[in-house]
Amino acid sequence: MTDRTAASGPPQGSPTPDRNASQAAAGSASILMMAAPIVVSFVMRSAFTLVDTIYAATLGDAAVAAVGLSIPLEFLMIACWVGLSTGLTSQLSQAMGARQGARIEQVLGVTRRLVWGLVPVFTAIGIGCWFFAGRLGLEPEVARLFAIYGSVLIGGSAFTSFWSILPDSIVKAHHDTRATMWAGIWSNVINVVLNTIFTFIFHWGVFGIAFSTVVGRIGGLVYALRKAAAHEAERKGRHIDTDPTLDPAPLQSLMSLAVPAALTYGLMAVEASVVNRLLAALPDSTSSIAAYGIYYRVVQFAVMPIIATSVAVLPFVARRFGAGDVEGVRRGLREAILAGVGYCLFLVLPAMLLCGGAIARWLAEAENTVHLTRLALWLAPFAALSHVPFQLCRPAFEGLQRGRPGLVMAVFRYVVLMVPLALLGKAVAERAGLPSLLGLIVGLIAASALASAVFLVWMRRALRALSSTAAAAAAAVTPSSAADPAPAP
Repeated sequence: MTDRTAASGPPQGSPTPDRNASQAAAGSASILMMAAPIVVSFVMRSAFTLVDTIYAATLGDAAVAAVGLSIPLEFLMIACWVGLSTGLTSQLSQAMGARQGARIEQVLGVTRRLVWGLVPVFTAIGIGCWFFAGRLGLEPEVARLFAIYGSVLIGGSAFTSFWSILPDSIVKAHHDTRATMWAGIWSNVINVVLNTIFTFIFHWGVFGIAFSTVVGRIGGLVYALRKAAAHEAERKGRHIDTDPTLDPAPLQSLMSLAVPAALTYGLMAVEASVVNRLLAALPDSTSSIAAYGIYYRVVQFAVMPIIATSVAVLPFVARRFGAGDVEGVRRGLREAILAGVGYCLFLVLPAMLLCGGAIARWLAEAENTVHLTRLALWLAPFAALSHVPFQLCRPAFEGLQRGRPGLVMAVFRYVVLMVPLALLGKAVAERAGLPSLLGLIVGLIAASALASAVFLVWMRRALRALSSTAAAAAAAVTPSSAADPAPAP
C-alpha cells in the first residue's frame, strides 16, 4: 500500500488555495451539520446491539454474559464491514465525480465477489461458536447460552449484514446520509418488535434475541436497496456518464483503502477478547463478564455520536485539503473535538451519575453483578472522553491522504499499551482491595487517553507542517508576480 504524505499538498488538479479555499468553505455545510444525520443513524445502530443486552437481562446474568462474549466476534464482523464499505464508498464517489459509469459497475462487481467470500467465512465462525463454546473455560450455563447466541447471531448475520455494504455505500456516494439514518431506524424498530414477541410470547430465550437481530437487519437492507436503486436509476436516466474509463486494478484500489480501515477496527476486537479472557479466570467470572458486557455496550452507545462525527470528518477534511484550506481543516477539527468533549462532560457524565445505578439494577440480576456494573458505569463518561481525539484524528489523517497514521496508532493503543496497562490496573485494584474489573477498566481508559494524546499531537504537527508549506508556496509566488514588468501606460 502506498501512502501520500500530507506535506505534499493537495493532489494534482485540485483547486488552488488562493482562489477556491474560501469558496469551498462557504459552499459546504459545517462539520456538525454534516454529521447530524449520521449521528442519528449510528445511535440507532448502537441501540440495535444494546437492545439484545436489555432483553437478555430479563433472562438472567448468564444470558447477559453470553451476549457480552459475542462482542469480539461482532467487532470482527464490523471490521470487515467498515473496511469494505470504506473502500467501496471512496471508489464510487470518485467514479461518480468523474462520470465513469462503467467503473461504477466494475467496482460494484468486485465488491459482490468479496461479499460472497465473506459470507462462508462468518458462517463457519458461527458454527464454531456452537462446537467450541464448551472449551472456553466458562461456567456450563454461560457456555451453553453463548453457543446458541453466538452461532445464530454471527452465522445468521453473515447472510444479512454484509450485503448491506452495497446499498449503504451507494447512498453515501450520492450524499444521501438520511437514507442511512432511516435504514438504521427500520432495523432497530423491527428488532425491538421481534425481540418482544420472541422473548415474552414465544419464550425462545437467547435464540429469539439473536434471531430477531438477524431478521431486523433484513428490514434495513430492504430499505437501503430501494433507496440505492432509486438513486442509481436517476443517475443513469440523466445520461451523464461520459467517461468509459475502467480501473486497471479495481481489486487493488479497493483493498488499499479497505485493509487499513479493517485492521484498525479489527484491533478493537482484541480489547474485548483480552478482557473476557482475564475475567473468565476470576472466581466469580459470570458476574464480572456480565458487568463488563453491560459497561461495554453502554460505552459503545455513548461514543456513537463521536464515531458518527468521525464519518463526517473524512469528506470534510478531504474537500478542504483539496482546496488548500488548511485553516478550514484545523477549524473544523477543533469544532468537532470541542463538541465531543462537551458532549461527554455535559451529557454522558450527568447521565451516568444520575442513572448508572438504575441501569445496573435494570440490566443485572445478582447483587454482585449490580454492584460491579454500577461502579463500571461511573467510569463510562471518562472512557467516552478518552475516545474523542483518537476517533476524530484518524479520519482527519485519511482526509489528508494519509491512511497509515490510523493503523499505527491503533497498533500503539491495542497492542503496545492495552495489555500492560490493563494488567497494571488489575494488580493495583486487587492490592487496594477493589474489584479486579474496576482496575482493568481504568487501565483500558488510561491506554485510550494516552493514545489520544499522542494522536492529537501528531495531528497538530501535521497541520502545522501543511500551513508552513502553504505559506512558503505563497511567498514564492508573490515575488515572482511583483517582478513582472508593469504594463505600459
